[in-house]
Amino acid sequence: MNGSEEGRVQQLGSLDSDEENLIPSGTRYSLKGFRFQPLYVLKKTSGQLCHRLSPFVLQLFCLTLSTILLLAILVKVSNVAYSQEQERTKKEKVYQEMTQLKPQINLLCRPCPWDWTVFQGNCYFFSKSQQNWNDSVTACRKLDAQLVVIKSDDEQSFLQQTSKEKGYAWMGLSDLKHEGTWHWVDGSHLLFSFMKYWNKGEPNNEREEDCAEFRGEGWNDAPCTIKKYWICKKSAMSCAEK
Repeated sequence: MNGSEEGRVQQLGSLDSDEENLIPSGTRYSLKGFRFQPLYVLKKTSGQLCHRLSPFVLQLFCLTLSTILLLAILVKVSNVAYSQEQERTKKEKVYQEMTQLKPQINLLCRPCPWDWTVFQGNCYFFSKSQQNWNDSVTACRKLDAQLVVIKSDDEQSFLQQTSKEKGYAWMGLSDLKHEGTWHWVDGSHLLFSFMKYWNKGEPNNEREEDCAEFRGEGWNDAPCTIKKYWICKKSAMSCAEK
């Protein structure tokens, strides 16, 4: 190297030293990413950028979250409203169907059980087998009824006619508690106005005849141990009004 070249190198070296003296102490160059940029400049710039962006990002995140929650609530409310509407529609449909079927149901309504006959608000069962008077009383009780107690002239006429067709039948009348004093099974006394229904010459108590039966055109007293048909009675059920 000649003298002139050595002088240039020394000049450059002195210039570099002068530039280093111009940069504050502690400052370093970063050769990665930003060539020849001081680190403190990059830190300051990135800090300012983050400071400016963070509230915006946070607000954007909160706004997005609020929107999602609002949409979820709207969907939930919409589903509940739709379910309630479906339930209301279903109830209305069932009500309409029941209203349409009501007349037909009323036609099927039976105030009395099968094998029973209805007459003036009461149900009557005419037995197909025969038993003594006491067993007939028990049989009617098992059917939630009682051996028939006559309350009116119309009822008497109806039962008398039916018994003529089916055969002699027990009624719920006897003088077992006191001879000559006739009581119904419900504890009521035989009314004087009903005495006309005894057949002529009855009751005569010829053979310890303490129980009453339907016979022919009227009533007859007979031994309670004889087996006869029997008639049960209970109130009819009311059907819904049409």
